[in-house]
Amino acid sequence: MPAVDIPGSKSITARALFLAAAADGVTTLVRPLRSDDTEGFAEGLTRLGYRVGRTPDAWQVDGRPHGPAVPEADVYCRDGATTARFLPALAATGHGTYRFDASPQMRRRPLLPLTRALRDLGVDLRHEETEGHHPLTVRAAGVAGGEVTLDAGQSSQYLTALLLLGPLTREGLRIRVTDLVSAPYVEITIAMMRAFGARVDREGDVFRVPPGGYRATTYPIEPDASTASYFFAAAAVTPGGQVTVPGLGRGALQGDLGFVDVLRRMGADVTVGADATTVRGTGELRGLTVAMRDISDTMPTLAAIAPFASGPVRIEDVANTRVKECDRLEACAHNLRRLGVDVATGPDWIEIRPGTPPTPAEITSYGDHRIVMSFAVTGLRVPGISFDDPDCVRKTFPGFHKAFAEFAAELRSGLGG
Repeated sequence: MPAVDIPGSKSITARALFLAAAADGVTTLVRPLRSDDTEGFAEGLTRLGYRVGRTPDAWQVDGRPHGPAVPEADVYCRDGATTARFLPALAATGHGTYRFDASPQMRRRPLLPLTRALRDLGVDLRHEETEGHHPLTVRAAGVAGGEVTLDAGQSSQYLTALLLLGPLTREGLRIRVTDLVSAPYVEITIAMMRAFGARVDREGDVFRVPPGGYRATTYPIEPDASTASYFFAAAAVTPGGQVTVPGLGRGALQGDLGFVDVLRRMGADVTVGADATTVRGTGELRGLTVAMRDISDTMPTLAAIAPFASGPVRIEDVANTRVKECDRLEACAHNLRRLGVDVATGPDWIEIRPGTPPTPAEITSYGDHRIVMSFAVTGLRVPGISFDDPDCVRKTFPGFHKAFAEFAAELRSGLGG
């Protein structure tokens, strides 16, 4: 039975870097993800004057509870949404002028609900070109705190940035949320804040965060559940195929592990243990209708295996996937049509209708790592699929193609070739 060593969670690594930078003392992060996004986050911290020591298996961060060590900095956020959204909030806790810019792809992604909320809290923040987008400048003088209303319907990262900021304010924060997507990511944030000595109280749509800062700790990073979805899906579409992912079990923080419940509904055999999850392909893959609002990063994974189901696969409530690294809903539809698959889309849904077997084509990646990794799974059943930009996987998993090829070879050998 192949056991796959999945790299650390991108979401958890980014939050841990923020918390470590803000904590009182030196924090050790064990097995953090090393990818373009997380290296960009760490580099951003370094530009702001934080000390980040990196070894192959651990990163050490010297925390600064009162904000950046330097009075001025230029920070380039690359393609990283967590970098682009979390670091301006962290910088606001200090005293100085901090400019942030990002790649053309990240410049297109929205920020306005977060930057509007920061301004409502008294932060001097200015968008230099297009309102609600990078580049931006923060003229920081600490954050008093208080009450703010936030629309987190496009991204839960807006709420996470404010929650992470809360303990660093003088008075604490009271955040009223009018809409929230990807709620499990907020639960990750709250659990991690607790591990660093902070508290969040929730009553319905209101989140209260008292002041008091964070304390340093040693924090292990669990494997990335979104990345694991490609290996789980590969086993599910391979009759008799099986995979176990250690480190992701019943106690996992990440909601995206819920993807295996979707595979179970489709007919795969799924076992979630205390500290590992196993998926086995049964030869059956049923169609279904599923709302994926809370696990929307795995929507492309499901879309990519939907052509092998026995009936239509309809994915609903995923409007927020249109404002990710690309419009993922349309990207999936476009590529499935290139493979000869019948697809329909709406504002927040996609329906894939299996029929004639897919035929090989070049996948348009749109520079999006999740599109490439998802359709790599399709390639298990459709030999000859290629990608126009295979290297964009470096954003979260630089070694993906090698690891997936080795895994696919193990799957085939386990089935007698």
